[in-house]
Amino acid sequence: MTPTIIKVSGPLVVADNMQAAKMYEVVRVGREQLVGEVIKLEEGQASIQVYEDTAGVGPGEPVQLTGQTLSVELGPGIMENIYDGIQRPLHVLEEKSGHFITRGITAPGLDQTKKWAFTPTVKEGQKVAAGDIIGTVPETEVVEHRVMVPYGISGTVKKILSGQYKVTETICIITDDAGKDHEVALRHFWPIRVPRPVARKTVPEGYFRSGWRIIDSFFPIVKGGAACIPGPFGAGKTVSQQTIAKYCNAEVLVYIGCGERGNEMTEVLDDFPKVEDPQTGQVIMKRTTLIANTSNMPVAAREASVYTGITIAEYYRDMGYSVALMADSTSRWAEAMREISGRMEEMPGEEGYPAYLGSKIAEFYERAGAVETLGSEPRSGYLTVIGAVSPPGGDLSEPVSQNTLRVTKCYWGLDKNLAYQKHFPSINWLKSYSLYGPNMKQEYAAIAEDFESLRVQAMDLTQQQAKLQEIVRLVGPDALSTRERLVLHTAGSIIEDFLRQDAFDERDINTPLRKQYEMLKTSLTLYNEGMAPLTAVEDLNFRQIEEAPVMEKIARMRYIEMDNLGEFEAIRGEIRALIAHVSE
Repeated sequence: MTPTIIKVSGPLVVADNMQAAKMYEVVRVGREQLVGEVIKLEEGQASIQVYEDTAGVGPGEPVQLTGQTLSVELGPGIMENIYDGIQRPLHVLEEKSGHFITRGITAPGLDQTKKWAFTPTVKEGQKVAAGDIIGTVPETEVVEHRVMVPYGISGTVKKILSGQYKVTETICIITDDAGKDHEVALRHFWPIRVPRPVARKTVPEGYFRSGWRIIDSFFPIVKGGAACIPGPFGAGKTVSQQTIAKYCNAEVLVYIGCGERGNEMTEVLDDFPKVEDPQTGQVIMKRTTLIANTSNMPVAAREASVYTGITIAEYYRDMGYSVALMADSTSRWAEAMREISGRMEEMPGEEGYPAYLGSKIAEFYERAGAVETLGSEPRSGYLTVIGAVSPPGGDLSEPVSQNTLRVTKCYWGLDKNLAYQKHFPSINWLKSYSLYGPNMKQEYAAIAEDFESLRVQAMDLTQQQAKLQEIVRLVGPDALSTRERLVLHTAGSIIEDFLRQDAFDERDINTPLRKQYEMLKTSLTLYNEGMAPLTAVEDLNFRQIEEAPVMEKIARMRYIEMDNLGEFEAIRGEIRALIAHVSE
């Protein structure tokens, strides 16, 4: 009996006579053969999530089974590419159908005609296991593609080739212990909903550089960590992720635009081929792949785009790279799940989201981490996930934000008021937190022994400043003691001169950790060295301190070049001289 559509409800299609179907199998829906995925099976009927517009599709039309699960094609050619949510290259779709994507159109994830230069790293007769690197391909000028033995295959290399090959051509034959030959090509497929296996997970460690002082010094994230950036509309979520992507020290970038506006992904496409990578000197697009599923694309494909992106990220992690994945925004992904769940008439959870929302979010973020990869000689790989959350009105009590905060250890809370004040990054230093501080102690100690104590003291002073501000609003600053005025002044310097950064100045937007230490130490010098002598002065004119010329130098210390770090000690010397003069 032919599988046939019996019901169409937006992106959800119900088909009968589907006894032969499997869960998560890819099917072709209707006469136009739209791409769909089986998400529920019950008594011969299947609920199908369709990743294209179903307008005009009606009952009675056929459904074609493919026998394949929704998978991504993994191999050389992923870098510098831009895909939709189900790994169709958008430039290929444009060539086939013009600026508007035709329904039912298909395209392989990798170029099937391009030849790649394959250099083997193993010899015939050598024993190999799943995960072993058998050769390399120069994918871009900065990314060496490491061809691995696919999962489930091990044995002896019977034949290994060298030269120019397409991704579909066999480059290695491996004979297993049972005498069966397995052909290995430059590409293989992996189901997106199944995490790629590893030898074991390890404790995330290693400095993940963002270039932002509020992140690296106050709320750090390590390689293999997971962080979330919640914030209301206009607070800077997309700009934050794009900036971190440009300046982070990850070797491979995967950027997912999940349900965001098309102009935001256009900005990424326009910027990344122009931005010079501070690590390699090449443009940053050479180590980046983009998954674009914008707000005017089919809603259901948003749900797949997140899994497509993280499967690609895991693939490069397994090569031994440090990978950063930016998901913007997971709220749109959750909304896609809510729509499909509603159309399937499932029992809704809080605010209409499916009851399994929390477990889906946890499954996604748990695919981040530091790992030892499979193989005879395990490699260390890192997958760092940074997800943006778009709570309506900035209300963090809504389900997506709450479930995300439960599974991530780093929270960079964006503040609309800071964004309106043009204070960028608009990360609120009073609400944000990071549980990766202990993992970074060695990194801080490598810069300076007192770095850790300085950052803790700086965060404490900003907390004290928030309390003192309430008193100042009521009775004015003159009612404060000298110590309290020092707290206010020092915290103000930390907030304005250290935490605020200028995105239009190359010297300020990307600050190395060594310079961050020098800046922080300079901002705290007046408080640490002036507390005892200044509080001992009976009638201190605090205006002498606030109007001193050295305060202007502190405000401009962000522009000091890395070659001139000695200028920081000169500024600190002027601060000490000022303290001595005022306290005489």
